[in-house]
Amino acid sequence: MMNYTSTRNNQISVNASVAISRGISEDGGLFVPENMPWLSYNDLNILTDSDYTARASDILDRFLGDFSTGEVLDCVSQAYTREHFETESIAPLYELESGVYLLELWHGPTCAFKDMALQLLPHLLSVSMKKTAPEKTAVILVATSGDTGKAALEGFRDVPGTRILVFYPEDGVSPMQKLQMVTQEGNNVAVNAIRGNFDDAQTGVKKVFTDSAIKQELADHGMVFSSANSINWGRLVPQIVYYISSYCDLIKNGRISAGEQINVVVPTGNFGNILAAYYAKKMGIPIGKLICASNANNVLTEFLQTGVYNRNRPFYTTISPSMDILISSNLERLLYDLSACDDAKIRDYMDSLSSTGRYEVDDTIKKSLSEHFWAGFCDDSGTRSTIRSVYENNSVVIDPHTAVAVNVYQQYREKTGDTSKTIIASTASAYKFAGEVLRSIKGENIPSDQRALIGELAKLSFSNPPKQIASLFDKPVRFKGVCNKDEMKKTIFSALGIN
Repeated sequence: MMNYTSTRNNQISVNASVAISRGISEDGGLFVPENMPWLSYNDLNILTDSDYTARASDILDRFLGDFSTGEVLDCVSQAYTREHFETESIAPLYELESGVYLLELWHGPTCAFKDMALQLLPHLLSVSMKKTAPEKTAVILVATSGDTGKAALEGFRDVPGTRILVFYPEDGVSPMQKLQMVTQEGNNVAVNAIRGNFDDAQTGVKKVFTDSAIKQELADHGMVFSSANSINWGRLVPQIVYYISSYCDLIKNGRISAGEQINVVVPTGNFGNILAAYYAKKMGIPIGKLICASNANNVLTEFLQTGVYNRNRPFYTTISPSMDILISSNLERLLYDLSACDDAKIRDYMDSLSSTGRYEVDDTIKKSLSEHFWAGFCDDSGTRSTIRSVYENNSVVIDPHTAVAVNVYQQYREKTGDTSKTIIASTASAYKFAGEVLRSIKGENIPSDQRALIGELAKLSFSNPPKQIASLFDKPVRFKGVCNKDEMKKTIFSALGIN
């Protein structure tokens, strides 16, 4: 049976249900699988001939050891439906140019890649809670830089036995992202802005998670914390699926032959999305370079190039807000893997990050980083010019996060000459960032009203706006709360009715 250990204590061994229901280990570490399943050539043939639901069920079954095959299939079948996703293929590939494919991960209910995991996680958590704490209410705490919050709210809306509380940086999300969250429907949801940036929200959530007094207070009221951020393995494992599925689609569509090596480009701030691609590579998918694309908050670029992680730098609020992050939580999982599961080394790195804001990995890890990864970054000016050039040259409208990825991929190809077939993760619909996209293509002469912006973008892209975005403007604003970062405990208790 597949079990999970902690990045900070490899003597811990828990099953999948415990890892998913807890979200984070009590020592502050992240749960990781004790071994990585391997996909044989025959496995890949079977997956290639399957649809997305069958692929997801097969892959997840290898990780969820204490779930029955029927339970896994039931969870997957409820998540990936035409009711939730507007395309039958769930995560389609679009050929941007010869040999370069956009993996469109934004066809779900909130128009962002987080839906790929957060439509599934509530079902995984419900099964896990029945196995581990059947009488408890799961309190889902979420820190968001934009997309995770709405996707989690939508995924957990009115799910029995759950409450969900989302914190977002007051001035660190797009107008559309904010509108999506503050109008959220559901009787078990709460949303609150925080005076600070995403790192403040994420650090606050982690502190609450590991505070024994707070956890005891919840337990006294029949509640237990869990997470919908990618620190939760149940959030991360579904993301592995779409990289494997996209490789299968390239084979199925005759774009590559089985075994042919490809590259993968991922725009990321918290490192979870590119870590999922790394895990797909470890499972046997022939991925050459994992190309990590950052915006002006380029802490990951510097780390992957030098082995020095240093969050002591200016924080920039950019037009790609979901990547405005200086503390990349999921990097801890990669370091654990590259250090040959040396939990003591990971504790030292994380203690140093907490106390000094920086750490430097050893030469062995540096060598592994250079073998697997290539990194670059793109500021807002480059992002805007890429949105414009992709529209002019390819007649495709892309969002700012996808533009960062395209820009960094162009840097990679120019510097290395590598023209291998490449998948670029396209992480959000352009409609979520209509103002910035229009400004990039047309200049400053654009409407100020959000509804008018959506209409203009529809004309420009010859498409209809997703109904889940078009309908937002008629919904009442439900959540207007703002708190300081040191008031999160009070805010959480108030939302849960705990005095």
